[in-house]
Amino acid sequence: MKEEQATKNMSLKALTKSSVWDMQENDIFRMLEAGEKDSEVKENLRHYTDIIRSAFMVEELKDDDKLGKQKFTKLGYKVGNVKMSEDSKVVLAIKKRPIMRVTDLTYENIRHITAAKLIEVLDRNFGGGWDSLSQSIQDIIESGFDISTTTLPKDRLHKKGGMYEKKVADGYEVLEVAKGSWVEAIFAKLKPETLKPRMKFDAPRDEDEELDEEDTYNKPDDDDDQMIDEPDDDDINEDNYRTTFAIESSDEEDAESLSDYIADE
Repeated sequence: MKEEQATKNMSLKALTKSSVWDMQENDIFRMLEAGEKDSEVKENLRHYTDIIRSAFMVEELKDDDKLGKQKFTKLGYKVGNVKMSEDSKVVLAIKKRPIMRVTDLTYENIRHITAAKLIEVLDRNFGGGWDSLSQSIQDIIESGFDISTTTLPKDRLHKKGGMYEKKVADGYEVLEVAKGSWVEAIFAKLKPETLKPRMKFDAPRDEDEELDEEDTYNKPDDDDDQMIDEPDDDDINEDNYRTTFAIESSDEEDAESLSDYIADE
């Protein structure tokens, strides 16, 4: 109930490419209409519509296009009107992007599917076992799921008291991939949510506070008469090399209406 309430209270300004996967089509319609009344949202429309499009397919239709509405409805789209202003509306067809293949998995949506759904996706794409997946896909899956595998002869895989039985009892979903007279079992279980550690900073020093000791960290020894030269290219290593760069941001042009962006591909 709390998750459903949080979803209903979600606004475009709080939406991310991860949380958008918790939304349904009706939520998107609600947020789009509410967003048209928010000046801050209107100034950043492209940003918000890009987030929506990362998880939803969106098509704009003409109000009198009955055949188009019927077509998208049959395809599983939710078709509805979005009020853009007091006297302007647009007709949108919206559908959550399906996760059917392993290539549909991303770091943003991996924690928004169940272990059973993951097994279904793997079963649809498998053939060579866990190692047949690319390293990048494995990394995405393991960012959200505990994965373990075992390969045993068919008659030993389901041995009483064995790994298979223990994993299933512990809540793991399992996929069996036949390999001749052997079977590879892939076990998957959603990882628990973990809080990201926050960086700790020392309290700011008072400008008038006197230092107890002189800072001599970068000061050469008094008895060191040798000149200190800048390191040449051969001396550069991970301890003495540093690079800095500036990241410049560019502002998007203000949009006249939400419809200026929502139909853009």
